[in-house]
Amino acid sequence: MRKLMIALVSSTILISGVAYAEEVQKRTQGNLVMENVPIASQEIKDRLLQYQNTRAAGFQGFTKDGILITTRFAETSQIHFVKQPMGARNQLTYFNEQVGGASMRPKHNGFVFSKDKGGDEFFQYYYYNLDNGKITQLTESGTRNEGLNFSKDGKYAIWTVSKSGSSVRDIVRMEIDNPASKKVLLTKDGSWSVFDYSNDGKKLLLGEYVSVTKSKRAIFDIDSGSLNEITPQLNVSYDGGEFSKDDKSIYLVSDENSNFAYGVKIDVASQNRTRITPKLNWDVDSFNLSPDGKKLSFSTNEDGISKLYIQGVENGAKPKAVPLPMGVLGSGTWNEASNKIGLSFTTATSPADAYVYDLATNKITTWTQSEIGGLNSKNFVAPKLVHYPTFDKDGANQRTIPAFVYEPKTKGPHPVIISIHGGPEGQSRPYFSSQINYWVNELGISVIVPNVRGSTGYGKEYVDLDNGFKRMDSVNDIGSLIDWIGTQSQFDKSKIVVYGGSYGGFMTLAAITNFNDKLAGAIDIVGISHFTTFLQNTQGYRRDLRRVEYGDERDEKMRAFHEKIAPLNNAQKITKPLFVIQGANDPRVPKSEADQMVAKVRANGGKVWYMLGMDEGHGFAKKSNRDAQREAETLFLKEVFGIK
Repeated sequence: MRKLMIALVSSTILISGVAYAEEVQKRTQGNLVMENVPIASQEIKDRLLQYQNTRAAGFQGFTKDGILITTRFAETSQIHFVKQPMGARNQLTYFNEQVGGASMRPKHNGFVFSKDKGGDEFFQYYYYNLDNGKITQLTESGTRNEGLNFSKDGKYAIWTVSKSGSSVRDIVRMEIDNPASKKVLLTKDGSWSVFDYSNDGKKLLLGEYVSVTKSKRAIFDIDSGSLNEITPQLNVSYDGGEFSKDDKSIYLVSDENSNFAYGVKIDVASQNRTRITPKLNWDVDSFNLSPDGKKLSFSTNEDGISKLYIQGVENGAKPKAVPLPMGVLGSGTWNEASNKIGLSFTTATSPADAYVYDLATNKITTWTQSEIGGLNSKNFVAPKLVHYPTFDKDGANQRTIPAFVYEPKTKGPHPVIISIHGGPEGQSRPYFSSQINYWVNELGISVIVPNVRGSTGYGKEYVDLDNGFKRMDSVNDIGSLIDWIGTQSQFDKSKIVVYGGSYGGFMTLAAITNFNDKLAGAIDIVGISHFTTFLQNTQGYRRDLRRVEYGDERDEKMRAFHEKIAPLNNAQKITKPLFVIQGANDPRVPKSEADQMVAKVRANGGKVWYMLGMDEGHGFAKKSNRDAQREAETLFLKEVFGIK
């Protein structure tokens, strides 16, 4: 039994000279602190438990005699070994904190994985020796470590290191079998990463992320210390990057002179570029060179649906489609023999699982089949894709916004949840969601998942439509969606809740402040309540990146704009119930963003539920906390929608 403590806290707040007494019911449950959050019935807990016990498996890498996956059997996702298709999942790591994935060490029987503490995102790297099960920490506690790559012989690991409050990153190299050999090769200010180690062991491919539409690539000579940029100083986005087998070329994804990203080959000496993937009006969103240097795999994102292709690297090579069902691809990893690709793949009606594609047979083999909590998969809901009209034009035509709509099979009109993705440069895609299936099948709620302007996947022109002073245009896309819902007979326009996390949390708070009269309530998860305070308090390694997207608060005009649009400064407009969920250790959107919003709404006499995870960061990772979150969300939705 978890220890449960309930207390009533009274506070007196002066509003316009009148004393307003507010009673806050506070209780703790494990590592959760909750205010005004009631306790769910056993019936709700039991039914939710089935949905919460659906699992997913993510492919991580090929071993010499099987594969590695991540999946969860207790509180958090851990690394497991699978020896054969549909074989037992043998757990290798057993930490209270979730493990962030595994990278197989070339030419060796071991892998490196990362984990943080309580969601603080100060990731540490560890080496797991598969021969003896020994785990060795490679990094210094208290630092943030990212982007690990290996030399082709597996002798060295290379990654970036940053410290709290600093935007400076060290690029370090270490002999994995000799941690004392760690050496700083280069120090750079900005969001620099390591993408590849050359085949001759003499160079590194580095990159700097400036914004979603601007990045750089450079080659670093390890012996001389020289850094040679190979990309122009333009608003061009690059993704990934690998040396060709002879180190004379770089393969990567670029959107140079294009609205959509595509595969390109850059000659290192001349910097000439050759497009190597077909022209599509969709993004190439993953791109991998085989270890033998002879083949490429790439996937495209076509209105949220993944398609996977294989092609040779020679000029004029034609891509061959891999026979995937309609769904979303999570990863694609070559084996060392370059004849198989490991995949993570999900559809709207099936959780993510691990698969292996064999190039010789052109067949995909299922390696895992994740549990679905004893539920009937036939009842899982697939969405339909719609494009609703928004408030402005795209050239001469009415602009439309893509959205996925999940509907109950029962007769409407149904209440509606508008679920808004984070990022902000993210994209909602038809992944499997036990949460959405619970809302639709158990509560009879329709769920609409829009990709408002600023989302990726629809070209860089679309991504840029919400930058800086255009921020509220994306919020108005939600206003247009609310109006569109009102024209559809299957929806109950009097029962709409907005729901979102991170930047989606800002959008949720902005929606409830701007469209309060048309909404029944809002659920904000780790959301931004004021861009200026957010930028002042977010971790140093993120601050400049977010300024590019949200606007620089040090600029007088931008700061005034932030003041004008801040949900915190418009909280008096909120008269509908608000539920705020936050991780105490969140390094991205600090707890202060939630605290100030809760206090302000309560000071205005508003109704707020507040759930704080003391051992969580940017969203809840631990199953017991997620279970409590889903229970509380259910109670909130039942109350605001009047569901019995």
